[in-house]
Amino acid sequence: MKKLTILILATLVLSCRPCQEKLQSEKQNITVILDNWHKAAATASYKVYFDVMSDKSVFIGTDAKENWNKEQFQVYAKPHFDKGKAWNFKAIERNIYFSENRKVVWFDELLSTQMKICRGSGVLALENGQWKIKHYVLSMTVPNENVEEIVKIKSVLEDKILSEKK
Repeated sequence: MKKLTILILATLVLSCRPCQEKLQSEKQNITVILDNWHKAAATASYKVYFDVMSDKSVFIGTDAKENWNKEQFQVYAKPHFDKGKAWNFKAIERNIYFSENRKVVWFDELLSTQMKICRGSGVLALENGQWKIKHYVLSMTVPNENVEEIVKIKSVLEDKILSEKK
């Protein structure tokens, strides 16, 4: 009985190996897509950048007012791309997760940017056999010991937004 249990466990472990290799390959594919998306902004490749985004995508920027659908984000971004360089984000760390059916991916990433370290997170979905960014959130990181100072800086603007949202 012990030998049979060991044989069954060994079979299961070995049969899962191709699954793990496929998952690793899919993660690498997502990594390339996201790296190329960031590179498209750095090289002002407007069409390449926005072709990766779903037509029904959302981009949330660092400013409290930056919550855009794709069309709104394109309007905002176009002048930046027209200058020849929009923004330059490079992932220094990234975690990628797949839904059980492997048709949805969510991720978080730590980015080296012109704003120093930022955090990005998002969702990709398979659309007609291609991965498309559906949702992306860009956040600036703030060291905990500097939160009070940052709150003072942003209070004037954000107090106004808070009163408008009530």
